[in-house]
Amino acid sequence: MIQILILTIFHFSPSSSAANKVYNVMSFGAKPDSETDCANAFLSAWGAACSTRQPATIYVPPGRYLLGNIRFDGASCKNNATTIRIDGTLVAPLNYNVIGDTDSWVKFESVTGVSIYGGALDGRGNGLWACKNSGKTCPQGATSLLFHNSKKIMVNGLTSTNSQMFHILLDGCHDVEFVNMKISAPGNSPNTDGIHVQQSSGVTIANSHIGTGDDCISIGPGNSNVWIDSLACGPGHGISIGSLGWDMEEAGVENVTVKTVTLTGTENGLRVKTWARPSNGFVRNVLFQHIVMVNVQNPIIIDQNYCPNDHNCPHQSSGVKISDVTYRDIHGTSATEVAIKFGCSKTYPCKGITLDQINLSHGDKTALASCTNALGTATGVVRPTSCF
Repeated sequence: MIQILILTIFHFSPSSSAANKVYNVMSFGAKPDSETDCANAFLSAWGAACSTRQPATIYVPPGRYLLGNIRFDGASCKNNATTIRIDGTLVAPLNYNVIGDTDSWVKFESVTGVSIYGGALDGRGNGLWACKNSGKTCPQGATSLLFHNSKKIMVNGLTSTNSQMFHILLDGCHDVEFVNMKISAPGNSPNTDGIHVQQSSGVTIANSHIGTGDDCISIGPGNSNVWIDSLACGPGHGISIGSLGWDMEEAGVENVTVKTVTLTGTENGLRVKTWARPSNGFVRNVLFQHIVMVNVQNPIIIDQNYCPNDHNCPHQSSGVKISDVTYRDIHGTSATEVAIKFGCSKTYPCKGITLDQINLSHGDKTALASCTNALGTATGVVRPTSCF
């Protein structure tokens, strides 16, 4: 039903728009046959759209369009209002090595005012995941869709499936909206984060469903004013701020709101994760509100002792300062006995943590809360009983 709705909303007829010039990728040689590399045709359409000073539209008709690595560069664009309307599917090469050693499959670099409506990305990541699971030497894998150093971006109604690694990555971007997204990969697919955000501000993610083998949404260093609303997450590792604090000199995270979210069967629910290393980073002014947990392993967790295999950080303490984090109206079920776990830094304890109207159960058993180096308050009914 969701896919039918998206196609209904975003179906586009080139003849229906007289407001701006429309560039059909098939007019530039694209073939929707899943076999012909259409990268040059798409880039030609992009070049034509960029060359006009008026708003322009690139149209991708129904069909499956094979693309190798493709980079849309906005440095020379004359307009700041390019719309890409997609009724088809963009397909990655079946041989994962073609794009597997690059940072991204589809990349937008230094663009302003780009809007993408509808369409689908098929990353065909299965082969690479099988290679990684076999223990063989494999490429790292490519992010399906990367926006770098860009602003005023809108992505509405896009579906992304089976990315080799991250589905979507924002790096150094400002004023970005992702709405009506559907992102999916198997729960055992490695490093297939849904949306990863770093060094960005003014980011909205809303009305979307994300289920992957890693974080549904991960918020890295240097982010501010992030708004996540009306999201279904699962399978995956939940919603994570982090990991943070790998570098000594690292930008912090502030002003993050996560609200009206349902997490189902995820490894974590709401997580803040920092490396057990010295750092001047920080996390502050975070609100988690109106959250439903359905059989989540770690519903509420702050982990400042992240150090896989005690490598590169043994016997050290996180320098990331965590403060003013509020958890409000959060209820549901925990798959583990400890539903709330605050494992904070002994060097810089968490402070200003607020629990307000929390009700988490563990089957027919009483759930527990655990606090280490955490300072905060509990208001209203809080179950499990606060450990502050």
